[in-house]
Amino acid sequence: MLGSISSHARTETTPVANSDEQMLAVLASLEQCRATLAATGNRESAHLVSVAILDLRMKLNRLSEDDLRSLCDEMVQADNPDKLRDPKLQPGQRRQPLLRVVK
Repeated sequence: MLGSISSHARTETTPVANSDEQMLAVLASLEQCRATLAATGNRESAHLVSVAILDLRMKLNRLSEDDLRSLCDEMVQADNPDKLRDPKLQPGQRRQPLLRVVK
């Protein structure tokens, strides 16, 4: 599997559309890997592959870490608006993120 991924490595002259197609192919491979890992009881490894999938999807959709953080904050607040309120925070002040994307 790694050999097929490395053969799809992007060069400086590869057009963006072609690069996105290659990334989509890698994404499909990663999703298959994640499914296999989960089906065979390798939950931690499947979770790590899920993080790689998330990172790749963010790149394909040109989303920043701040975009993801804002989305997560909105989802948490929508699910439980009372628990997100930190009495130590001033209005408009952001709390420390619970999730951090590592590149």
